[in-house]
Order: sequence, then C-alpha cells, then structure tokens
Amino acid sequence: MKTDMRMALAAFTSVIAILLLTGCSSHYVAPGPGVTPGALGRTDVSMDRPAPMAAFPARVAVARVQGSGYYNQSVQSYGTGRYSVVTSREVEKDVDVDRLTQLPQLAGLAMLNRIVLPSTLESDRDLRQAAARLGADLLLIYSFDTTFRVKDHEIGPLGVITLGTLPNHEARVTSTCSAALLDVRTGFIYGLAEGTGRKSELSSVWRTSAAVDSARRHAESQAFGALVPEIERMWAGVISQYAASPTGTRYGTAIP
Repeated sequence: MKTDMRMALAAFTSVIAILLLTGCSSHYVAPGPGVTPGALGRTDVSMDRPAPMAAFPARVAVARVQGSGYYNQSVQSYGTGRYSVVTSREVEKDVDVDRLTQLPQLAGLAMLNRIVLPSTLESDRDLRQAAARLGADLLLIYSFDTTFRVKDHEIGPLGVITLGTLPNHEARVTSTCSAALLDVRTGFIYGLAEGTGRKSELSSVWRTSAAVDSARRHAESQAFGALVPEIERMWAGVISQYAASPTGTRYGTAIP
C-alpha cells in the first residue's frame, strides 16, 4: 500500500514538473478576431448619410473593440453582443498614447470604461452613447486583427497552436491595427487609419504559451505604434477640412 502511494506521489510530482516546464499547457489558443468599422454599423439601416457635427477643439473618447467574447492571457474583454470592448491598455506604449494627446485642436482624450459602457454591444450607437456621457465630440475606435504562421501554415483567430514539439521553422505573428474616427452625435466617419506589426522567430522558441503570447504582444504593440502616425495624418486632414468652419455644436444631442 505504501509502495503504491509512493508511486502515485512520484507520478503526480512528474506531471506537475512537466506542466511547469511547458507553461501549464500543451496548446496555445489564438485570441479572437478584430472588428471592422463596417461591423459596428447601425442595426436599423438608413439611406440617410450622417453629417459631421463636431466642433473644434474637440474632446475625443477612445475604445478598443474586439470580437464578442475576446480574451487573451493578459486581458478579458467586456460586453456581450456583436462585439466587445477591451477597457485596459495592454500593448499600447505610453509614448504612443502620449503622441495622441498632443494632437492639435484636441481638447481632451479619454478611454471608455465599464462605468459608461452598456453590457450589451450591438452597434456603434452603443459606443457613441457612452462617449456622449463623457462629453466627447468624437469617438476613436481601434481593433487588432492578429494571425500566426508556422512555415506555410496560417493559424487565424481562435486557432490552436501545439507547443513543445514544433520544428525549427519560421514562426511569425502579424497584427494589423485598424482605426476609425466617428462623430459622436451622428456616426459620421471622418477618417480611417491602419498600422501593421510583425514578430518573427524560430518556431522552436514557442515552447510555452507565454512565449507565443509574448510574440503576439510584440507584434500588436508594433502595430499600434505604426497606427499612431497614420492617425496623426488622418487627424491633420480632418482639422484642415472641418476645424476652420465648425459645422456643429458641442451641445447637440442627436444620436440616431
């Protein structure tokens, strides 16, 4: 009996050691998909073209949106419905966020959080209503679409990567961060921007889920860094077209 117990304990200890060495998992599940601005369109389609109403200097609310039920090893998104919102900064570097706060004709920049967001998210209207509660004129939404590739095999959102036995092939993570600037009151899209980041290394490095997720964070951080100058260029165009002769007022309430 004692011998059986010792053998069982030894086997249990070996399993624990293997789990620790492999990052407690033999697989890595790729995070869910990103969200395009088109996917956030109104559920009640209208042929009426929304108009720009924001006045400048403008207050801007910011939201990172991802597919419904999105999560990764660092964050869990908020909200149910057609999409979800990541309410904490994960891969966005301080230096890149600081650049956004220096945009000309910007009166303030604030991240949407759970206090103002509804629990069910079906269209851009839900985000715009939350932004209106913060007194924002404009809403900047962005989303990461990240894919993994080992040699010639692409692993998309929610795909499974087997760890620990990968040969020495090239492993690459590619992330594209897309953004849209919307009028809070009408949903008018002032402009779009996009940035891409990559991380390449030997697939044998991906022995643990933590190692794969580190590559993901690197690629997404690079993508956000590439997005920021594109937002600056897009913002400059918005300012030149709309700031000289404001078309609206901060105190309008139209949210169709």
